Formats: sequence, C-alpha cells, structure tokens
Amino acid sequence: MTRWTILGALLLAGCAGGPSVPDWQANTHGALAAHTAAWLAGRDRVAAQELAIARREASRTGSAEPLARVELTACAARIASFDAADCPAAQPLLQDAGAESRTYAAYLAGQWDGLDREKLPPAQRSVPVATDVVAQLQSIEDPFSRLVAAALLLRAGRLPPAGIELAIDTASAQGWRRPLLAWLGFDRDRCLAGGDRAGAAERQRRIDYATTAR
Repeated sequence: MTRWTILGALLLAGCAGGPSVPDWQANTHGALAAHTAAWLAGRDRVAAQELAIARREASRTGSAEPLARVELTACAARIASFDAADCPAAQPLLQDAGAESRTYAAYLAGQWDGLDREKLPPAQRSVPVATDVVAQLQSIEDPFSRLVAAALLLRAGRLPPAGIELAIDTASAQGWRRPLLAWLGFDRDRCLAGGDRAGAAERQRRIDYATTAR
C-alpha cells in the first residue's frame, strides 16, 4: 500500500528539504500502516502487535491528537471490513483532539448532517453529499479510502449493487482478504434474498477460493 489519505497519513508532516520528522511520528506512521495492512490481510497477531506499537509511540507526545488519529485509522479499517460500527477507543480522546479528528470521527459514525466536510481528508469530502455514489467511489484513487467510503454508504442505505461490486473488486485487487470475505458474504446473502441463486453461488465460489490456503 503506497498511499494513505486517511488521518494516519497526517502523522508524517515533514517533507524533503524541510525539518526532520520526529522519530515518534515516523514510528507511529510506520506501525499504523503495518497494522492496517495486516488487519486487512487477516493477520490478527501482527495487526495487534503493530497497533500496540502505534499507540505507544503516539502516547509519547502526551497529546490526544495523535492517539485519536491512530484509533480512528484503526477503526476505519474495521468499518471497511464490517467488523465495527463505531469507534469506542477514540471517543475518550476526542474532547482534547483537533477539529479534523472530531470531524473524521463524525464521518465514520455516519453523522453527516451539518458536517464540515472541508475538515475531512480530501478523498472523503464529497462522499456525504454524492448523488451518483458509484461514480464518486470510482473517483477515489486510494483503495483504502474507497473501501471505507463504500462501507459507510452501505450502512447509510445508499450503496447500489454496482457499488458493492466495486468494493469487492477493490478488496480483491489489493489482496485484502478480510474485507473481501466480508463483502462477498454480504453480497452472497443479498443475492440469495433476491432469488439470484447463480449470483450467490458465484460469490460462494469466490469465498472458497479466498479461504482455500488459510
């Protein structure tokens, strides 16, 4: 994964030729990226270890903001995989965190009315007000951001079958086993409920392919 537009990327504020990045920032960002990659791949032990490192490094600042960003990014990965509906670990931190973190927390919670979208990561700003949600998802270049947005739109009852297909294709292309299985299982059940046995059977075959070597 080469691009992180979710809040975790903001932990690295330095740029070439500028001031050196404090080691806690580099360590937190690296561990958070490793955690997210491991979580999405279904490697729970590694994911837990890397999240513990990210939390420890962020806590060195004695500030709620970097800790909130860690928790919100980890929560976003769980939402993308249908493993969470809210972010309880972030809640105690938000009172002392910045406006961007509080806005992102509201975004993840589906509290979109009156949301200051300019405080969201750029890839997410148009999601709450999108009319053509599939086109909006397609315009999000970062696959992680796209998958999170798709999960939130699904929870809001605004994701059509083409959007579900896009989410499945996104997870598949990245080799993200955990969200892939979650989305395939959801769509299999949706097909069954709609009487599409052929579609359900195809989804089940893909689930079987994804779990063969586990």
